[in-house]
Amino acid sequence: MITQRYLENNILADLKEKMVFVGGPRQVGKTTFAKQLGKQYHKNSLYLNWDNREDRKNIMSFVFPSDTDMIIFDEIHKYRPWKSHLKGLYDKWGNTYNIIVTGSARLDLYRRGGDSLMGRYHYYRLHPFSLREAAHETPDLRIFEQPPFMERGSFDDLYGALLNFGGFPEPFLSRDETVSRRFHNERVERLVKEDIRDVETIKDLGSLLVLVGMLPEKVGSLLSINSLREDLQVAHKTVSNWIEILERFYYQFRIYPFAANTIKSLRKEPKLYLWDWSEISNPAARLENMVASHLLKTVHWLYDTQGYKAELFFLRDKEGREMDFLVTINRKPWFSVEVKTNDDEISPSVKYFGNKLKIPFQYQLIQKNDVDYTREGIRVMGIKKFLSGLV
Repeated sequence: MITQRYLENNILADLKEKMVFVGGPRQVGKTTFAKQLGKQYHKNSLYLNWDNREDRKNIMSFVFPSDTDMIIFDEIHKYRPWKSHLKGLYDKWGNTYNIIVTGSARLDLYRRGGDSLMGRYHYYRLHPFSLREAAHETPDLRIFEQPPFMERGSFDDLYGALLNFGGFPEPFLSRDETVSRRFHNERVERLVKEDIRDVETIKDLGSLLVLVGMLPEKVGSLLSINSLREDLQVAHKTVSNWIEILERFYYQFRIYPFAANTIKSLRKEPKLYLWDWSEISNPAARLENMVASHLLKTVHWLYDTQGYKAELFFLRDKEGREMDFLVTINRKPWFSVEVKTNDDEISPSVKYFGNKLKIPFQYQLIQKNDVDYTREGIRVMGIKKFLSGLV
C-alpha cells in the first residue's frame, strides 16, 4: 500500500508561503492526497467540495469553523469567479489558513478572466503512479546528469501491474480486471457528462464521447485534426476545441516535434498520448504511452517543484527519420529515448539525431530486463530499469 505521494514534501514546504493548487486527471487521487496531508500535518483541516450543496454555501459566505488551520477546496473552478473569490480569502486570511485547491481541470491555465492570483500560489500536477513511486523511492534527478537507475530488487510485479492496469490508484492497487473495466467506463462517462459539461459549453456531448473512444487508436501516431473531422462529420474548429478541452481535463496530452537549425525538422502535427495508458489495446502503443507518461511526469516534476523549463518532444525530420522522445532543459537537449519491443540493434535515427543535436545521453529501450550495455555512445537497456530512474 502506497501511503505517501511523490509531491508530499514539496507541497508541505510551499504551503508555508503560498496557496497550493493541485490539478490532475479525475480519480488520480488528488482529494485523497490533500485530505491525507490535512490529517497528518494539521490539527483541524477542513474539506469543502463545490459539488456539495452545504459546502458551496460555506465557500461563498466564507463560513469556516473557528479552529480551522487548513482548508481544502475541491472542484471550486466550477464557480465562475473562483479566482477572485480565492484572492479575497487569501489576501485577508492567508496567514491564518494553509490553503489547498484541487480540481480535475488545469487550474493554472483555466481562463476565467485575468490571472488575479498571480504570485499567490504554486501549481502542481499530480500524476498516476509510476514505477519509482510505486517502489516507494523518492525522485532523485539532477539535470544534465544520468538518471539514478535502481539496481536493487526485482520490479517485475510492479512493472507488469503498471503496464496492464495503468497508474491510476483504483485499478493499479486492486490488480483486478473487472475493477479496471468498470473504472474505465465510469471515468470516461463522468469526465464528459459531469466534469466537462459543468464548465464547458458543448452542445454535442455524444460526439465528444465518440471522439474519446477513437483516441486510444491514435496513440503514438501523428495527430490529424482533419482526419478526425472527417470521421466525426463536424467542423475542424470544433474538433480542435474538443482536443484542447480533453487536454485541459487531463484525458490526453500532446507531444510536439523538436525544432533546431541543425535538423530539417517537421513542425506540424503533434503525437497524442493518454494519461491512462491501460485504455490502449495495442501492446506496442501501450508500452510507448507508458514510457511517454513517465517522461511527462518527470518534466512536470522538474518544472513544478524546481522551476526548470523542462519539456518533452519527439524528433522527426523531412527525410522520415524519427525518434520517440527528447527531454530538454531550456530547449537544450538532455537525453533522448527510443522505445523498441525486442530489437537491440541500434536505430540509425538515434545515431543521426544524437550527432546532429549533441544529445548528452541516449537510450534505446527494449523489454529484455537483463540487457544493459553501451554501444557507440548509446545505452541499450531494459525498459523497467530505465523507468526506475525517472520520477
